[in-house]
Amino acid sequence: MATLSDDTLRKILVQIQQTAVQSQRNLNVARQQMAAKERERRILQLTIEEITSLQGDVNLYKGVGKMFMNVPRPRMENDLRAEEKELTEDIKNLEKKSKYLEKQFNDAQAQLRDIFHSAPGQS
Repeated sequence: MATLSDDTLRKILVQIQQTAVQSQRNLNVARQQMAAKERERRILQLTIEEITSLQGDVNLYKGVGKMFMNVPRPRMENDLRAEEKELTEDIKNLEKKSKYLEKQFNDAQAQLRDIFHSAPGQS
């Protein structure tokens, strides 16, 4: 690395730092999205439990814009389960994304540590 000019080395350091910062930001966003989807999924699970615990022929209504529509119980349960499945898939994808971003961030930090530990002329 001693053959690289100071300007080139500085550009490399800035690029690695930018990668680390961007990865950290994206990781925080992904974690927030995951937490929001987890809350949403939990609410859906509780709603499904409540609907399945109802006895007999009960009227169920689903909000559509500013109004409510009467929905048959089996259709409501199927819609909620499909939505829950979609949220579960979203959460899995966000977990994968988080792992990738975490690895990217750790790699950038390791590169910075390696550069500073191998820098010539340290006091």
